[in-house]
Amino acid sequence: MAVVAFVSAKGSPGVTTAALACTLSWHRRVILAECDPAGGSVLAGYLGGALGGPRGIGELAVGELRDGNLETSFWSQLVDLDAPKRERLLLPGVVDPAQAGSVTPLWQRFADFFNELERGQPAYDVLVDCGRLQVVAPPWPILRAAAIVLVVTGAHLSDVSSARSTVKAIERDFAEHRVPPGSLRLLLVGNGHSRGEVSKALGLPVIAHLPHDPRTAEVLSHGGTVRAKRPLMNAAGALEVPIRTLLDRRRARLTWPMTVQEVPHAV
Repeated sequence: MAVVAFVSAKGSPGVTTAALACTLSWHRRVILAECDPAGGSVLAGYLGGALGGPRGIGELAVGELRDGNLETSFWSQLVDLDAPKRERLLLPGVVDPAQAGSVTPLWQRFADFFNELERGQPAYDVLVDCGRLQVVAPPWPILRAAAIVLVVTGAHLSDVSSARSTVKAIERDFAEHRVPPGSLRLLLVGNGHSRGEVSKALGLPVIAHLPHDPRTAEVLSHGGTVRAKRPLMNAAGALEVPIRTLLDRRRARLTWPMTVQEVPHAV
């Protein structure tokens, strides 16, 4: 299905929780890549730091800059969230701010590599937690290369007001870099105003609304047993359907002009 990027609207919590909930409820093989320059939180939170050694995108970046072996070293840096199936994998984010300096020059390299994973054997979808854009050197190349970009925001009007600057920043960047339109969507979390009200206020469609489920959010943030039938997990699993539908429509629209041009030659 390609790459789906999650980005947090300014002042809005929940982007990592949403991305992790989707990862744990996805119906296809999936990799969650933590690409927030401010640092990853799944390893220390949900997994309780329970690894035998350093692992993740920081280590991967250091190795790539030194040896250029991303294709071979990538798989050794992943954590199996549902061992030993290797169907839900995690690429942990940076744990030391110093690592961010190694990761920043490689955002485009990672973006290209993530997009190749949907054509691998086996194929993987990639969900990317990009964190907030109000940091030094945000992962813009990943957002530009993503098939779909979800701006995660609360549904209250105060959240909507804060989200506006994030949406405008992405729209400006996409226009400057000629990113095809139609990839940007809103993902609402928690209680608040209706999808229609938020969509009208921000000028973007809402792809889904994840419910207020503090019990599950606590487990995803600090560890514990995830209950698959909890409201948040049900909604996260259901999100795969509108994402796939949107992706199919975008791909059909982007390839349609080429198809029309080819028709006379085929007759």
